[in-house]
Amino acid sequence: MTAEDSKIGEFLAARGGPFFELQKRLRLLREDALRSGTRAALFVAVAWGVPLVLSLLAGDAYGPIADDPFLLAPGVWTRFFIAIGLFILMERQVEERLRLHLAQFARAPLLAPESFEPAADAVNKALKRRDGPLAEAIFLLIAVGLTILSLLNAQNAETSSWAVHISADGATLTAAAWWCIVISSPIFWFLLFRWLWRMVVWALLLRDIAALELRLVVSHPDGNAGLAFVGQYPNAYATFVFALSCVLAAGIAEELLIGGLAPATYGYIMAGWLLLVLAVVAFPLQAFSKPLSELKERTLLICSSQATRHHRAAERALLGRNMSATEDAEPTPAADIPDPSKQYAAAKKLSTLLISRTALLPVSAAAVVPLMIAGATQLPIKELFKVVKRLLLF
Repeated sequence: MTAEDSKIGEFLAARGGPFFELQKRLRLLREDALRSGTRAALFVAVAWGVPLVLSLLAGDAYGPIADDPFLLAPGVWTRFFIAIGLFILMERQVEERLRLHLAQFARAPLLAPESFEPAADAVNKALKRRDGPLAEAIFLLIAVGLTILSLLNAQNAETSSWAVHISADGATLTAAAWWCIVISSPIFWFLLFRWLWRMVVWALLLRDIAALELRLVVSHPDGNAGLAFVGQYPNAYATFVFALSCVLAAGIAEELLIGGLAPATYGYIMAGWLLLVLAVVAFPLQAFSKPLSELKERTLLICSSQATRHHRAAERALLGRNMSATEDAEPTPAADIPDPSKQYAAAKKLSTLLISRTALLPVSAAAVVPLMIAGATQLPIKELFKVVKRLLLF
């Protein structure tokens, strides 16, 4: 294996960057050990466990649903328990799946010999994007900005809850609310945008690889000239999509509970969310449509020319002459001209899209199931199943 060969498999989506280095210095992880389970428990304890303790001490942790206690707040559960925990737990899964897909370009090999060095350069470029401090600094600023908005929104509350107590003097934030605003919410938003950026880095890497000289073949049994495996990558992010869907589902459940969301609108939200998720994860795959389209077009043209020669020769052998343009300058026996019919048929069937319903089913289910559970709190199960069936079997 060449140096460029091994370099292609070095892209690790969850490592690198200032936040990763900070965790290394705090000994929360090592370069060779992500310790995802331990860190997930730690981050959830900080983001969700501490405000839970503060709510227990203040007597706001549990009680009637009308009092909006901490333990019955779906937004708190989904953002600070489920989402933050999954953002950390998914690291190893995403790294292993993306690394496996990337290594296949060298293993097959799908890269032409002269493309290995440019592919290694593309990976180096992706690693620099991943490790750059500017992106994470921007995400931190965005997280702080959203935290300020959360503070303003909490101060404008009209009813008491675990987060705010309303009195004659106005709204007073609880200790648990202050912790969520200052600590928990920034952690959630930072981890969210950090993963979104790394999805962009992966998409740009795929674009760079798609622009290289690739060893594609139209008759490959996968129907995508050997690239079908790339179309499986979106499912590496199924956990991420599930986490975001849980957060969205919490908001939907709250709106349905207070009657602020019509069933028809709920259906539109579910369909819109699914389309958005599929568009985001499928967009990077469009970079391969150009080389696949060019391969299909060239193969069909060459096979068509070859088929004309072969079948005219066969016609002469059978009928003694050609029925159109009877005098060929150099008549050749049909046996000496390979029949390209199978290759032509394979080229006709070649799909230039690396997107398929079966490949995207896991990530589609991750997007829809949490919203379905939210709808089940107020809508008939039978109707929900009809909606979900239509969406997943599009």
